[in-house]
Formats: sequence, structure tokens, C-alpha cells
Amino acid sequence: MSSILSRVDDPAAAEIILRVGEPLFLDSPAFQIDTEEILIVTQRQSPVQNLTLDEARVLFSGQGDPSIQVWVYASQEDVQEVFDQVVMAGRGVSPSARIAVSPQQMSDTLVNEVNTVGILPRHWKAGDARQVFSVAVVPVLAIANSEPQGLLKDLIACLQR
Repeated sequence: MSSILSRVDDPAAAEIILRVGEPLFLDSPAFQIDTEEILIVTQRQSPVQNLTLDEARVLFSGQGDPSIQVWVYASQEDVQEVFDQVVMAGRGVSPSARIAVSPQQMSDTLVNEVNTVGILPRHWKAGDARQVFSVAVVPVLAIANSEPQGLLKDLIACLQR
């Protein structure tokens, strides 16, 4: 009996990957299975209030309040790519920004530390976190390495419902 789903350490070895947002270059079959809103989030007691796009750029470029610690993801992470395109628009994030290795780490940090601000998909926003800016609503894509057949095609059809 073979398994249709298995986790692999190397995305290049997967028959299908899930991605938040569109990649810059897409040369494989892709299927939208949902949408996700990317947010800038902080802890409820944080002094950071609702941000404008310009205020978000200033804060994440390291030119804002030095007492606020910004958190981002590694540059190749899909959520970070969306943030970089929409908010930073070619500008770099602060060299002092902390890097979260997962949305869970980002969520835990933003809920537990007052002077932090970071990026989360809406589905990861905990009840104790406060949204201060909506970055974008982007597609969630299932990207196949070739045209899906059989069970893989059925799985994608199921995900699209």
C-alpha cells in the first residue's frame, strides 16, 4: 500500500508543494486551493498601534522606535516574500530583525513579548495578538512538479472544494 501524503525534507523531491502567495517565477502546474491574509501583528499591550504602509516600512527597515523588536522570516520563506514585495517594495528589513523559524515561533513570540511586532498569516494569529496592518490577501497554491494524475489529481480537486 502506498501513501498519497508524505512529508519530505527537500521540497524539490515532493510531487506537490503548498505555498502562500505566488512565486516570482512559476513554470509548473499550480492550483489555487484557498486564500490567506498576511498580517502585521503585535502583542495586545504593545505601544504599536494601527500602522499605515509607510509606518510599517519605517518600522521594519529599522528606522522606527528602537525599543520595538521586529520579527521576520528567512528571505526565501513564502510569507516573507509576500511581505517584502508588498510592504518593503525593494527595501531591506532591519539587520537587527529577529528571524522566526516557523509561524508557531512567531505567534508565540508576538503573544508573549510586549515590544515585538511581526508577520503572520491570519490563520496563525492567536487571540492575544493584535493586528496592526493587513499586508495582502494572497492565494494559497498547490504547485505540482508535473501535470497531476490519479490520486494526486483527486487530492488537488478535493483541496479546491
